[in-house]
Amino acid sequence: MRAVLGASLLAVSAAIVAGCHGAVSASPKVIQTIQARVVQSQQQQVTQNLRATGTVHSRQTAVVSAQVMGRIQQVLVREGDTVRAGQTLIVLDDAALRASTVQAQAGVKAAQSQQAAAETDAKLAASTLVRYRQLEAQKSVSPQEMDEVSRRAESATAKLEAVRAQTDVARAQESGAHTMLGYTHLVAPFSGVVTARMADPGTMAAPGVPLMQIDQAGALQLQATVDQSAIDIVHKGMKVPVEIESVSSKGMPGAIQEILPAADPASHSFLIKIDLPFSSQIRAGMYGTAEIANGVRQAILIPRSAVVSRGSLACVYVLDSQGVAQLRYLTLGAAQGDLVEVLSGISAGEKLVDTPSDRDLSGKRIQAQP
Repeated sequence: MRAVLGASLLAVSAAIVAGCHGAVSASPKVIQTIQARVVQSQQQQVTQNLRATGTVHSRQTAVVSAQVMGRIQQVLVREGDTVRAGQTLIVLDDAALRASTVQAQAGVKAAQSQQAAAETDAKLAASTLVRYRQLEAQKSVSPQEMDEVSRRAESATAKLEAVRAQTDVARAQESGAHTMLGYTHLVAPFSGVVTARMADPGTMAAPGVPLMQIDQAGALQLQATVDQSAIDIVHKGMKVPVEIESVSSKGMPGAIQEILPAADPASHSFLIKIDLPFSSQIRAGMYGTAEIANGVRQAILIPRSAVVSRGSLACVYVLDSQGVAQLRYLTLGAAQGDLVEVLSGISAGEKLVDTPSDRDLSGKRIQAQP
């Protein structure tokens, strides 16, 4: 009896303990509730864009080079300097050309002296001819004497014409010497900024060898390439937004100013030039992207403010049917103003937490703020 009673007591105790454990495991889990703004993904019709990348250039660029051979004496500007039209940039050694100019000036003076003597001889011969014609009318000179005087007058006139031609040649040589002497001072063709300097004093300058580059002051252009398959969708005057990442993440208005008529035979692409609005932050050489409209398509868009970064990955907090937030990774596409396209990760109509900041909202119930 005692053995049976003991076994019964043990069974009752085990049942009580089992009942206590069952009560503990059945207690509901408490979920924290947080208030936050809630937004919704939406499907919209968006413009389908063709991205054309390129580099910012000045609308006009000049490469300065010498027109005569000479050693560089002075380089008066450096990269980044602002220059005005006609300002002297580089000075070459002009000793040889200056000597040629002096020699040409002496040649002009000698020719002028010869011309003055020839003019005197021609005038004397002409007046002598007039007197002999008067004497001929009076039968006071022989025909032979008359012929001699006539020929001397003709010879004097011919000599004067020849000397005048020599004077013209001497003056042309003097003008050419002055022009060549002027080539020893290289000047800015227009107002702008020096973007490259390729020579220093002591360097030998040769015709056609670049010495300096100047970009015209004022607004700039994005020179981008478009594949030949898409050249039919672009046209002169077309408005296109341009993004210069180092300046602003938002697109700036641009307009296609020129389309080169021939494609690059290596890349089979066309170069287009897009006028940019003036900005002191934009510099030549910067990288830019133009978005060229190419039809429309359906896309899923969400506010950019709902996106958070986890390392290099883009994520959002998506609410389930109970309003509980779960972290979900996305593949994002192009930005559309304050919205961004989602290529994969969510569907249209899903609710998202807006502006989650750095909070960890996973597993928390979100109560939408009014």
